[in-house]
Amino acid sequence: MSLPADQMELREEEIRAQYPAAAAMLEGFDHTPRIAKAKVAAPTKERSPGVGAARRRFRSTTPGLVTRSTARPEGVRLIERIEETDGGDPILSPGQATVLHTLRRALAIALAVAEGYGEQTGLVELKKQNLEAALPKSKQAGFAELLVGEALVALSVFANATAYLLSPHASEVSVEIGAVEEVLTDNAGMALHGALWELDQEIALFAEDEPRLVATVMAYAEQLMERVSLRAQTATRLEAFTSANTRVEADDFTISGFTPSRKARGTKLTMEFVKPHQVVGNHIAKYQAMKLAKMLMAYDFERKLNPFAELGGFIFTFMGDGMPGTGKTTLIKMMAGLIAGYCETAGFAFRYQNLSTESIDSYQGKSAQNAKAFINNVLDPAVIGFGTIDDIDQLAGKRGDRQSSAGQLEITAVLMESFAGANTVVRGNCTFGMFSNYPENVDDALRQRAGARFLVDGPQTRDDYIDILALLMGKNHAIPLGDHEVYAAQE
Repeated sequence: MSLPADQMELREEEIRAQYPAAAAMLEGFDHTPRIAKAKVAAPTKERSPGVGAARRRFRSTTPGLVTRSTARPEGVRLIERIEETDGGDPILSPGQATVLHTLRRALAIALAVAEGYGEQTGLVELKKQNLEAALPKSKQAGFAELLVGEALVALSVFANATAYLLSPHASEVSVEIGAVEEVLTDNAGMALHGALWELDQEIALFAEDEPRLVATVMAYAEQLMERVSLRAQTATRLEAFTSANTRVEADDFTISGFTPSRKARGTKLTMEFVKPHQVVGNHIAKYQAMKLAKMLMAYDFERKLNPFAELGGFIFTFMGDGMPGTGKTTLIKMMAGLIAGYCETAGFAFRYQNLSTESIDSYQGKSAQNAKAFINNVLDPAVIGFGTIDDIDQLAGKRGDRQSSAGQLEITAVLMESFAGANTVVRGNCTFGMFSNYPENVDDALRQRAGARFLVDGPQTRDDYIDILALLMGKNHAIPLGDHEVYAAQE
């Protein structure tokens, strides 16, 4: 198989060679938490009365050892932990088996990539010298940096592969696990032990049934990816990992540095689609929306680029404004229906999301996280995306307005950065529509980030009003239409 020049193939033999080590990690190991604290008490063995009851814990007074964790190493048995998530059924369910196979596969890929990183950077030779106590002092600093790099690579690939391979099995259930803490960078093995220990804790807390098990593992993987990505920004010796893309052909999985890989998975729409002739009036906005829907279908999934975005003319963001009741929501339904139909015919994954008022949260920073998640889901280069922000004047606060809450201002900042920020990349696979009855209430800088204006002015002519009356009344009437042809003016 031929690969692009910037891609390397991770052979299946190299991955399967790591299966025994990955399975051993899942079967069990001992780990002492160094950063995080245990959230679940470890089971204690029964003892005879009086045995060990009066034993005092030794506390060292040696400088440097006082602050070291005195927690006892506890056994991490992920296979047993996952088996307990179905109420004690002795036979593994299909969902539990899927999670275990995914974790083993992700661990094997992570170990294989970390091993390749060590060979490219010379870390393997430095490890041999260190074992033989023959490592020169001049190389000790570089050796420590490479160990940190190896740990970050292993953690990132493990989390990335876990989230990617489990994504087809995700449901509507979501779990909030909080921030990941046990991120160790001693070496790849220690880093993975710390990650699996914390994953074991999260499963014990949140995985009450099979859907929550998958949701918990995916939530942990996503949080771990984010934490490792931030940590990697200040690390060195990572060029060997970030400069090349690694391809796992059997899983259709590409590793591009610390960037999360996403599987092309669309969303099921429960929206009632509207056909173009049912959008009465709004002729200019309707044809702009129809043209934009066709532009999206020119996206090249191999190049990750749309010719219209490359040559010019692609509308990445637009503002649809008009008086109340003129048909803005109807226009959204029409455009989403057109894109969904095109994608179904072409076999593309389509993802539609709307940023609603539920995204505004009272916790500081949570509104920005919700808005960023909305943006990232629509920007996914593996799908055709359509994101809408209905009534944006209620969601995004106007700077300087005392009535705007902190959450609304956070959403404004995220939208401004995402639509026309320094890191904005327009691939042409998605578009964002902002709709408002009062666009003058939207922040000036955010409103100027709209690449086009869709004027939603509603019915204008006599034919428009006859058509909208016929549409609203349906077929349950006997009013003659005369020489008027229904919807002829809406074509």
